[in-house]
Amino acid sequence: MKFTHETLPQRVVFAAGESPVAVAAEVAALGGSKVMLIASDREKELADPIAKEIPVVLRHEEVVMHVPVEVAGRARRAAVDAGVDILVSVGGGSTTGLAKAVALTTGLPIVAVPTTYAGSEATNVWGLTEGETKTTGVDDKVLPASVVYDAGLLTSLPGEMTVASGLNAMAHCVDSMWGPRADPIDRALAQEGIRALATGLPAVAEDSTGVEGIEQTLYGAYLAAVAFASVGSGMHHKICHVLGGMFNLPHAQTHAVVLPYVLAFNAPHAPEAEARIAQAFGSQEAGAGLATLREVLDAPRALRDYGMPEGGSAKALGPIKKAIPANNPTPVTDENLTALLKAAWAGDPII
Repeated sequence: MKFTHETLPQRVVFAAGESPVAVAAEVAALGGSKVMLIASDREKELADPIAKEIPVVLRHEEVVMHVPVEVAGRARRAAVDAGVDILVSVGGGSTTGLAKAVALTTGLPIVAVPTTYAGSEATNVWGLTEGETKTTGVDDKVLPASVVYDAGLLTSLPGEMTVASGLNAMAHCVDSMWGPRADPIDRALAQEGIRALATGLPAVAEDSTGVEGIEQTLYGAYLAAVAFASVGSGMHHKICHVLGGMFNLPHAQTHAVVLPYVLAFNAPHAPEAEARIAQAFGSQEAGAGLATLREVLDAPRALRDYGMPEGGSAKALGPIKKAIPANNPTPVTDENLTALLKAAWAGDPII
């Protein structure tokens, strides 16, 4: 073995039904006395009990998918004007992403309280969108200092969003098997993440209020994000970031659609990774294991269903090809990448 692995410093608290008290303890431990609470109006009912337990001086509700630069700018100015000394985010990936955008320029610590399985809370990756271009970067300032996972906050997550968000987490695991800095530790975390997600997601699909299934899925999503933070964005995420920014596609659904096509594209040239993924699914083949899970979950199937235009593949081809890491297992050409994008757009069967 010859590799270098970096583990990011972060406190993680699992506290089903106890997020108000747990968040208050994390804010106090970080010395926070002037909280900016970032939560969209859709998350108000979940955020209100937390707000009562912490010293909030500013509530910020403007949360927009893909974090447009102008939205980030308004949040940053609001934080400075209010003199806040800590950020608390309650919401999904877009909410966490906005908190990261504020932390990127202010250096303020974040306590993240996820209400989906996005995983952004466990990474030091930020993303901002300007026009049709989504830019991502890595900076330790945006890594939340603490994460509070409360399964009770996800019992009201709509089933469709649960499936898409959970498969987004699955994509973190799969990309972590062969991303640009993948190492044995990342692969071990990702394999356990796949197992946990493959166990938890069907349970949540059957009973969306079942805390045990939600916790197993949260556990898998956390492992997925930790592995992904170490590995860096692979082919799958580069495709989804370009498409999401270019066509304003919903983040989780885009990942859920693209995942099986990237797995089928790379698996033949990554036998060790394919074997690990298959084992995690309890299947003979990785692709078959994922297909079975997607069938059980009635997963999103086609990018055209979420707003990608039919000619979008040609427009996105160049930026995606440029962004895909050079060490992707399968060499990328205009022809095979175009075929993948067109298949994902149409929802064609995986061959």
